[in-house]
Amino acid sequence: MTNTAARTATLALVGDRSPNVVSHTRVPLLLDALAERDRLVLDAYWIPSEDAAAEGAVRGFDAVWVLPGSPYRSEAGVLAAIRTAREESIPFLGTCGGFQHALLEFARNVCGLTGTAHAENDPDAEDLLIEPLACSLVGHEAAVTLEPGSLARSVIGAERTVERYHCAYGPSRHLDTLRTHGLRLSGHDEDGQVRVAELPGHPFFLATLFQPELSGDGSRPHPVVRALARAAVEHAGRAARLPA
Repeated sequence: MTNTAARTATLALVGDRSPNVVSHTRVPLLLDALAERDRLVLDAYWIPSEDAAAEGAVRGFDAVWVLPGSPYRSEAGVLAAIRTAREESIPFLGTCGGFQHALLEFARNVCGLTGTAHAENDPDAEDLLIEPLACSLVGHEAAVTLEPGSLARSVIGAERTVERYHCAYGPSRHLDTLRTHGLRLSGHDEDGQVRVAELPGHPFFLATLFQPELSGDGSRPHPVVRALARAAVEHAGRAARLPA
């Protein structure tokens, strides 16, 4: 007999919530669709970037999603949330600004590139990891090619996908250093520019410059969003099985 009971997990939505950010307004639709279509119930809590700077702000959640909406009011808070998810094996998704800051966190705290910066936050910095794109992707759709054997390709189920963007910044320097220290840059656009990153060995750590939450009308969650929900539920199940 098939078990149709809904499975529940907690989700930290990190970002400065605004009715003017389309990604933010999509979240309730996606949560409803995940519950109705996939029986994956996410009990979601918004954590403003300033609050995310507090020690353990996202500890205890089953997943962390750093949403678009940069510049964030607190870069430090966003980076702290990402670091906690990375170090404590909490399923993580970063989209658009979340992708950019996931790379920045990894560069600073894993690669030792403590002087790297994001041009949107610190345009006069000497060592910019995240710089203005040569061609802005605000409101654009573009193809992304996913590497064989990657989490991204497994989740999306295809070698090539066309995705929606709303961003004007992306990674430029130190990409080889990020790779050397274990970050997999697993998706690229038609010009070879990095559009997806993931962390092998982590239960679920995926970051995309594109915004899967903008796919369709929100009634059918993008495979990336669905995969995060599944990872969150699995995390909750593992936590429930741990001895008290």
